[in-house]
Amino acid sequence: MSVPLDWIWGLLGGLMIGGAAVVMLLVNARIMGASGILAGLMQPGGQVFKERVAFALGLVGAPALVGLVWGAPETHASGNFLVLIVAGLLVGFGARLGNGCTSGHGVCGMSRFSLRSIVATCVYVGFGMIAVAVARHLLGVI
Repeated sequence: MSVPLDWIWGLLGGLMIGGAAVVMLLVNARIMGASGILAGLMQPGGQVFKERVAFALGLVGAPALVGLVWGAPETHASGNFLVLIVAGLLVGFGARLGNGCTSGHGVCGMSRFSLRSIVATCVYVGFGMIAVAVARHLLGVI
């Protein structure tokens, strides 16, 4: 009998995101927001740029390392490349429109009881649910 590990991967991922946010706040006295950090990669130069590069490498490298060591966990992500590109663009557009992403608003902002972050996170989750419903039930692409 095997024990499902989905919840353990989710727990570890959440702990890593929360830990990264705490380290960013304690070490750099800044709020962690992945979309802002990644957008900052378009403006090279300075110490902050090096930190952003390190963050981006960790963002990609940590899951890759986990996948290499323990194998990739089962995912429900679409294998349709066009769907992934459109979804990524919509997430990026929403993050810029909302002046932050789920890590900035959902993790850091909500933990500080920021009303703006609570509203932004509710909007993100709501539109995410609508997008999945449309993509799955109306378009049949996922």
